[in-house]
Amino acid sequence: MDFASIRIITDDLDRLVSFYELVTDVAANRPAPVFAEFRTATGTLAIATPATVAMLGDGAPRPGSNASVIIEFLVPDVDAEFDRIKSSLAEIVLEPTTMPWGNRSTMFRDPDGNVINIFSRPTV
Repeated sequence: MDFASIRIITDDLDRLVSFYELVTDVAANRPAPVFAEFRTATGTLAIATPATVAMLGDGAPRPGSNASVIIEFLVPDVDAEFDRIKSSLAEIVLEPTTMPWGNRSTMFRDPDGNVINIFSRPTV
């Protein structure tokens, strides 16, 4: 089994897609008006409207209700990425910091409140 993607359900697809285009510095693939995705060599971040999960009824994911997941992006230089996007961030959770295990991380929230971690691994 291969990990394929994580999907965020949002009430404002265009706003969230624009935010992740800024963060990833990549244009989203928009195969349908209710769905967008960012494909990488290691996985895909998908963003969709509630219409894509409506058939799940009461069990469908609810936009803006995440309180347990951190979306992580591995980058070569956390500080450079933070400097590039910080003026567009509404809520910074953690300024660039070297973690006790050696990773360099910065965390912030996307417009729906999801926590994003941009990190780099230590070079040895």
